[in-house]
Amino acid sequence: MEEVGKVTHYFSRVGVAAVVLSKTLKKGDRIRIKGATTDFEQVVESMEIDHKPVDVAMPGDMVGIKVKERVRKKDKVYLI
Repeated sequence: MEEVGKVTHYFSRVGVAAVVLSKTLKKGDRIRIKGATTDFEQVVESMEIDHKPVDVAMPGDMVGIKVKERVRKKDKVYLI
């Protein structure tokens, strides 16, 4: 597994994680989000930059990813 980003914020109302990317991430990629109390896998089905849907995000981008479980600040995002 390679780390692709870190969670900077979680929007509980909409179930979206704000993630700063260190590597490229594409829609359809399988990711694992892991932290002190977080650990789950999912497919990236919805990804946005500045409230606009994107299919690919580059290193340095701040993306919003729809997540199926609660995540926390500093959780790491891995590509599986």
